[in-house]
Amino acid sequence: MGDEIGRSVFDADDFERFRTRLRTETTVLAERFSASRFDWQQPVAGFELEAWLLDGHLDPLPSNEQFLHLLNSPLASPELARFNVEVNSTPRPIKDHVFSAVHDELNTTWQQCRTAAAKMDAQVCAIGILPTVTNEALTLANMSQMERYRALNRQVLHLRKGKPLVFDINGVEHLRVVHRDVMLESAATSFQIHLQVAPQHSVRQFNTAMLLSGPMVALCANSPYFFGKDLWDETRIPLFEQAVATGGYDGAAFGPIRRVTFGTSYVRDSLMECFQENLDHYPVMLPVTFDEPVENMRHLRLHNGTIWRWNRPLIGVDEQGRAHLRIEHRVVPAGPSLIDTVANLAFFYGALANLSLRDPPLYQELDFGVARDNFYRAARRGLRANMKWSDGWQGSARDLLLHHLLPAAADGLQQLDVSSADIKEYLAVIEGRLTTGFNGSHWQRAFVARHGRDMRKLTAAYLERQLEGKPVHEWTI
Repeated sequence: MGDEIGRSVFDADDFERFRTRLRTETTVLAERFSASRFDWQQPVAGFELEAWLLDGHLDPLPSNEQFLHLLNSPLASPELARFNVEVNSTPRPIKDHVFSAVHDELNTTWQQCRTAAAKMDAQVCAIGILPTVTNEALTLANMSQMERYRALNRQVLHLRKGKPLVFDINGVEHLRVVHRDVMLESAATSFQIHLQVAPQHSVRQFNTAMLLSGPMVALCANSPYFFGKDLWDETRIPLFEQAVATGGYDGAAFGPIRRVTFGTSYVRDSLMECFQENLDHYPVMLPVTFDEPVENMRHLRLHNGTIWRWNRPLIGVDEQGRAHLRIEHRVVPAGPSLIDTVANLAFFYGALANLSLRDPPLYQELDFGVARDNFYRAARRGLRANMKWSDGWQGSARDLLLHHLLPAAADGLQQLDVSSADIKEYLAVIEGRLTTGFNGSHWQRAFVARHGRDMRKLTAAYLERQLEGKPVHEWTI
């Protein structure tokens, strides 16, 4: 979805041409999986961090074109809304001092973002849902000036047969909002973790990433407020699911297959199952055709980018035509601080490395329904969520993370040959968060409890502490 397209209006012939190429490329990919023909040397880390532009009143500032021009960085790109941008990392092998290197680069990029924003009398902020965003800001007038977003909006509404999108959630409070475009999606900003994987390990790692989704949401929750309402600990989850609420082909246009989904089952034999499901069950949204070799799988990759699994398999193809396989873990919100961000990255890679090597696989013991229930419980209640785990264990997400998954993450990072200094520094952040029980969502609610429900005041305090650089468990109220 990162590539721009040439137009946003299509006819029936466009869709048929695209589907023909998609079928051919799906066959090519199936052959690659059968022969295990993917480029692989070692685990490679990467991420996408979405952020907000804020004006002097701490409201969303719809000026990402000017900001990106001033920033002039290959690591930054626009997002759906003109008040959102995305910051990327340089891919790095997961070993040695990888996380301190990632942290240094992110600090540098973030400082460049702050400098560019200051030239506009603006600021940048990384947070799951901006407390000051209003329904009035989420309009097509504030959509980024890119054809792919206009096309996406048009196709979502077409697939919904013109029915408006309804955001309806019961959390601590209740909120119901009706929208006639996809701009609600832009209110949910994420930290998306990428991992390049070996084909022979990909099934175990993908299924384990699904199992870790609930604990990761609990650990990282940072989105309790939307339009001034106190909802879920990670309201970003239902917000995104309902903001692009479309299903499969005509008979299933409104469910149970969804384009934003936790999935319907674990992968059994190969990640190819996801791409076959893409072809069989999901209508094409962006039927743009490219004059490229089928081996590049450009149409397959574009189609996959319009299906937002919370854990999504990705195919990358480099300039030499070599294909590689990645897992994109999409459940983590942006923020609260840069060191929290890197700590989340380290914890995920470590826990995934350790748990995916267990024999028999953990997902053979925990039903898929358990992984899914853990995920949505965590989105609702964060570290307080009740979770089930292996060997009949049951308890709070906080206890599961602190006593079971944190030691697993430390062991996993050692198995990846990450430096002891990096392991100690970044997992200490996770331990501090779990010991205090203070993730971003908890801090926001504690601040409101003390100072009142003033979303502008909350945003100002959050941004001030984010700029100080301390992890969220050390933030004052």
